[in-house]
Amino acid sequence: MSESRLKIFSGNSNRSLAEEICKSIGEPLGEATVNSFPDGETFVKINENVRGQDVFIIQSTCPPTNHHLMELLIMIDAARRASAQRITAVLPFYGYARQDRKDQPRVPITAKLVANLLVSAGANRILTMDLHSQQIQGFFDIPVDHLFASPVFFEHLNKARPEKFVVCSPDVGGMKMAAAYADMLGAGLGLVAKKRKNALNVEAINVVGDVDGCDVLLVDDITETAGTLVAAAKILREHGAKRVRAAVSHCIFNDLAIERLKSGIIDELITTNSVPLVASGLPVTVLSVAHLLGQAIQRINTNESVTGLFRIKGF
Repeated sequence: MSESRLKIFSGNSNRSLAEEICKSIGEPLGEATVNSFPDGETFVKINENVRGQDVFIIQSTCPPTNHHLMELLIMIDAARRASAQRITAVLPFYGYARQDRKDQPRVPITAKLVANLLVSAGANRILTMDLHSQQIQGFFDIPVDHLFASPVFFEHLNKARPEKFVVCSPDVGGMKMAAAYADMLGAGLGLVAKKRKNALNVEAINVVGDVDGCDVLLVDDITETAGTLVAAAKILREHGAKRVRAAVSHCIFNDLAIERLKSGIIDELITTNSVPLVASGLPVTVLSVAHLLGQAIQRINTNESVTGLFRIKGF
């Protein structure tokens, strides 16, 4: 049997990234109608033949999260019913990832529920990037290719590496990620101990490590209100940090985050285009992950290993 041809489709959450991915690998973006009825129900129609094809559906489940998730589920179902040979859901950003455990009585594990929904809809494979916690891969009983944005960040950060450089985690949970960045950048390692007051406010308590006179890079996987980052940046400056930047894979900005970033406490926030971002007037640098995701799509389509995409040039 001949090898399936590649077909790529996109929902409405981040169409510009989907177009950039297709351009990077020289493939056309498939034609599909994805819109809403007047009552808010999502309507999907795939406008080309996908019978026996290797179908990739690109959709970040970013705000409005529920709407974009339903778009993705319905697109997967449409492709399955149109007899696609294999369906890969490409989620540059996996929404609900922070609800990955029962940390209070009588709460759901919504990250697992979303995994169940994707599989039930008909996804045969998942391609995603920088999950909030890596154990989410275990919520699936289908293959999951989990990419990291670190090679993209490294390429940007390595252009002008400061002499006194410290990578710092804004909380205990991010120490593993911070250690990996410190190792690949040849930098020191630090930690900000924090206490969360509520969903919107965080208090930084102490700094572990020497940051006096240093250029500090805070690393995190996601920020929504920028509360953790700004609180960490403030206490780092109090401990003598010369410059504070942040590298965050997914930025889901709300009005509070924009207000906090305008304060100038963070010199530069480096992020990716995993979600659409309007950052005019803010100290934000957006790096593209289109080539990274495009290469992964090509390798999955030709049944090659994606391990090489984790490697950083020169290491």
